[in-house]
Amino acid sequence: MAKPAPPRTERRFRGFEPASALLKERIRAAGETRGFAVTRLLTAWAEIVGPDLARVTRPVKVSYPRDGFGATLTLLVRSAHAPMVEMEKPRLIGKVNACYGYAAISRVVLTQTAPTGFDGGQADFAAIPKAPAPPDPKVEAEAANMATGTEDEGLRRALESLTRNYLTRMAQSKKGS
Repeated sequence: MAKPAPPRTERRFRGFEPASALLKERIRAAGETRGFAVTRLLTAWAEIVGPDLARVTRPVKVSYPRDGFGATLTLLVRSAHAPMVEMEKPRLIGKVNACYGYAAISRVVLTQTAPTGFDGGQADFAAIPKAPAPPDPKVEAEAANMATGTEDEGLRRALESLTRNYLTRMAQSKKGS
């Protein structure tokens, strides 16, 4: 008498998988511990609220009341930007609710913090870029001199830019050493 064949187990053999697919469940579980049922709120914060608000805020948690209606979103915000974010609360609530697809958030609570070093560095805010220093006239003259004789306008501007960047970096490296 022949033995019955063992049940076949399905093998997962789809080649390479994106890292996001491998970590999807872990990210979802970690987000749910903080009340984030929609992890997109964490991963796409800048796209949801816009780059200006994303630069100075970070979502921390979503708290749901006992009756289940009107959750509270807690945000970290730099102290200097808190008044501006306070005025933007109605717009923030609208954008976050658009992410959820329904009126999930009814309140936003701001927690003011220092710009860096909070929560083990996990909530560091992006640095506000400084205005670039005015170009050195000597470097500008040298860059224009190097590109002299080039007939194509686009190529001439590219050569000037390349020369300007090279000479600026060389001057900075000499100052640093």
